[in-house]
Order: sequence, then structure tokens, then C-alpha cells
Amino acid sequence: MTEISKIASMTGFARAQGELAGTAWVWELRSVNGRGLDVKLRLPAGLEALEFPLRELAAKRLKRGNVAGTLSLKREQAAAIMPDMAALERIKTLAIELADDIPGALPPRAELLLALPGVMRSAAAQEESEEERAALQDAVRAGFVAALDGLAEARAAEGRKLAEIVLANLREIAALHEAAGLEAAKQPELHRARLAAQLAEIIGGTPNLPEERIAQEIALLATKSDVREELDRLSAHIEAARALLREGAGVGRKLDFLMQEFNREANTLCSKSASVPLTNIGLALKAAIEQLREQVQNIE
Repeated sequence: MTEISKIASMTGFARAQGELAGTAWVWELRSVNGRGLDVKLRLPAGLEALEFPLRELAAKRLKRGNVAGTLSLKREQAAAIMPDMAALERIKTLAIELADDIPGALPPRAELLLALPGVMRSAAAQEESEEERAALQDAVRAGFVAALDGLAEARAAEGRKLAEIVLANLREIAALHEAAGLEAAKQPELHRARLAAQLAEIIGGTPNLPEERIAQEIALLATKSDVREELDRLSAHIEAARALLREGAGVGRKLDFLMQEFNREANTLCSKSASVPLTNIGLALKAAIEQLREQVQNIE
């Protein structure tokens, strides 16, 4: 278990909350699978400046996954909502200038300007001092770090379960690989029996061909259906996957790429198979590899 303890899932949830000077805040972070790292935050008006530094904090802790974060603020008493006149004046001036520069453009409408982010703010927020705003931002940032810690722990716990499932899948693939090797060893004899039967059917009796010629034909068929290279490569892929699990953190992309190699060997094995049992083993391998691929896509 210790060798896979660093494996993390991309799926998780965390919540952190706190209170400062009559303002309560709650962070909720959710993450799901993603090809890279994509962090999207929803922040209340007045705290938009925190988005970039908070996303940088997330990038230092997480490598992959789509992360959605929501910050909720609640003040002790409902505060009146008032426009930030300075912000409104700047936006109005810019909107009028743009309308003048665009032929046929309509003048800016008041309700649309008031609906823009940062224009309408609570009266209490506008009355806050710079020191109070800075203190709230520090508290919210600390809360985000706590929520981020919780998310990382949740993803690590899910990763430990995920790694056990992946190891079980690899054991199944290794067992099928062994069975394929045993079945593949029988193929030359199958070719001999099949060739003799076909010749007997064509000639109408016991084939009267030199043993050397029959051996040449069998060797040719055996060469075309030789799956030893595929089995050797599949064995190497199994060991590579186990090594990546032991390596731990941030191996999801490598494992995902390795799944393509697993599939390639299983497909070639099926196409070269000269017996129904070996074909069935190849199909079982493809199913087991698909199950492994689905699990690997959850690994960070």
C-alpha cells in the first residue's frame, strides 16, 4: 500500500468556512476529470481581484482536473444595495465613447450598465475601510487554502482506492497474458493438424507430400501467427504500469498514453490468432484493458 500512497484522483470535494467582523464566508471546491488543470472561481462582487492569486495557489497544489470553486459571503444584517458611482461613471463614459465610434449603435441603457459586475455593491461594503477589506481578503484567502488542503486530501483518499482497483486490473491482465502464452504455444501443432486435414480433403486421402514440405508450410503459417513479440511487449507494459504506480504523483498522463500501447498489442494478438481459445483470450484482454483505461482516466 505504501508504494501507491502518492496516487491521487482528480475527483473530490471540500468545504471550508469562517467568520470575520460580522461577515461569514463559505468556500466550496469541487473537482472532476480533465486533460489539464482548469480552475474556475465564482467570487462575490468586490473580491474579483483575488481570482488570479487564488488560481495560482491551486496550480501549486494540483496538476490536473477541472476545479470549480464558489465563495459565499453573508453579513449579519441585510445591507442596502447601492451603485458604486465611481465605477458606474467610468463604465458609462466608456460605453458612450464606444457607441459614438460604432455607426448605428444605440446609446447605453441604464439597466444594462447597472447589471455589470462591480457596479452594484452593498452600502456596507462601500463603507468598509481599506484595512477591513484587506482583513476580509486575508481571511478569505486563508479559507481557500484550507479548502484546497481538504480537496487535496479527498483526492488522495480517492486515489488510494483507485490505485487498488488499477492493481487488480493489472493482475487480471497479467493472468490473461499468461493464459495467452500457454495457448499460443499450441499454435504450431494446430497448424500441422489443420494443414493435414485440408490436404486430405483436397486430395481425397492421406496427403502424399514430403514431411519437409509440410514442415515448411507449417513454419510459414506459424511465422504469420507468431504472437511472442506482442506478448513480450504486453508483459513490458504491465511492468511499466506498475512502476508508474510506484512512482506516484502526477503519472495519470503517462498511464493514459500507456493504455494505447496495451490496446495495440491486444488488437494485434486477436488478428494473429489461429485458434478460437486464443481469440477469446484476446477479446477478454481487450475488455480488461478497457476497464483499466476507464480507471486510469481518473488519475491525476
